[in-house]
Amino acid sequence: MGRAYQNRKVSMAKTADAKTKVYSKYGREIYVSAKSGGIDPAGNLALRGLIERAKKDQVPAHVIEKAIDKAKGSGGENFEPARYEGLGPGGCMVIVDCLTDNPNRTFGDVRQCFTKTKCKIGTPGTVSHMFDHAAILAFHNADEDAVLEALLSADVDVTDIENDEGKITVFTPQADYFKAKQALMDAFGEIDFEVDEIQFLPRTATTISGDDLVLFEKFLDMLNDLDDVQNVYHDVEL
Repeated sequence: MGRAYQNRKVSMAKTADAKTKVYSKYGREIYVSAKSGGIDPAGNLALRGLIERAKKDQVPAHVIEKAIDKAKGSGGENFEPARYEGLGPGGCMVIVDCLTDNPNRTFGDVRQCFTKTKCKIGTPGTVSHMFDHAAILAFHNADEDAVLEALLSADVDVTDIENDEGKITVFTPQADYFKAKQALMDAFGEIDFEVDEIQFLPRTATTISGDDLVLFEKFLDMLNDLDDVQNVYHDVEL
């Protein structure tokens, strides 16, 4: 699948204001994960991965703790996932993942981002069939064969595995994320994952330039300004 995945998810921490938005997005995602899967990271691998990723993105500890404390209560917001797909400038393919407590508002906001940049929002499945929904786990290990054996012994469907100077990157279907992560920790103990995510990886790449590129950057900026937007995936070759 190649290292192109590193460029697929839009970076949002460009300014102090943008970093605040990143903290908010992490807080919301951590809250939802803790609410649905339990507040103990030891028993909730999704939450554990989120916390580790948040720390690497320099999210303050108090933001993480507040989100988990919030999840302990019986009330709180009722966030639910929402996914939108469509065609962006130059015919590129875009998937927008959101967490929302008001789907009608979120759809209207996301649709406005599409229409104001001459993009076309589609129905579910419009472009997602051209992406692989993959779990990505990257960490330092010198023995690729041992890593592969540990995964296969746990009946993990390994889509691809790469070794870049001692950094192993494992790709599996998103459904095997928990099984793959647990198998690696069982085999090698505590692992400091450099990448621990589930992403949409495009099967093809689109190159855009000129006015299309300007519109694409505006489109991404507008999406990133929306509090409900968690991740944006695309097939643009950056």
